[in-house]
Amino acid sequence: MTPPVFSHGSLRLYLLSLLAEQPRHGYELIQALSDRFGGTYSPSAGTIYPRLAKLEEEGLVTKVSDGRKTVYEITEAGRAELAAREGDLFAIENELTDSVRRLADEVRSGVNAAMKSLRADLASAAREAKSESKNSANESNLHTESNRALHEADMVLNEFRQQLRADLRTAAYRSRVPADTVSELRRQLDAVRASILASITR
Repeated sequence: MTPPVFSHGSLRLYLLSLLAEQPRHGYELIQALSDRFGGTYSPSAGTIYPRLAKLEEEGLVTKVSDGRKTVYEITEAGRAELAAREGDLFAIENELTDSVRRLADEVRSGVNAAMKSLRADLASAAREAKSESKNSANESNLHTESNRALHEADMVLNEFRQQLRADLRTAAYRSRVPADTVSELRRQLDAVRASILASITR
């Protein structure tokens, strides 16, 4: 997904909104931005600090040294700026929400595709087991057990998908879904599928 890009002046305004929540040092601001955008946007120090310096020049923020760190805090003038541009900030928040929602949609699509593939593999394995058991004296029992196992596996997959979808929606609402979630999900599900198939085809 293409990372969201701040339009001219928007990042400056968003930094003010973050500082209105609480005083922060530079790294905390970078981390907060990354978290808000689900990891899809993470500005560099070279992007953040010049804007903080400009905000300080304009009297919208102040800074104090806290050990090795420099902590920035919004001023009353900064809060007045935020209040005056409340509509602009609302538009930025809407863009952030849309961005995180698109990422969550991609994750859900990845879950659905992986679940379908895993179901197909389980069904195929069950059919192979049925075919191999035709010459066995306990064919009926094996067939019944295979079908029961397939049904239970299907229920487990459905429960997993529903729970993961709910968890992802909660994480997306809090803007905590990293950009590499989809690829990591596929990697782990592929590993699970390979492990399951290896265990039932021995």
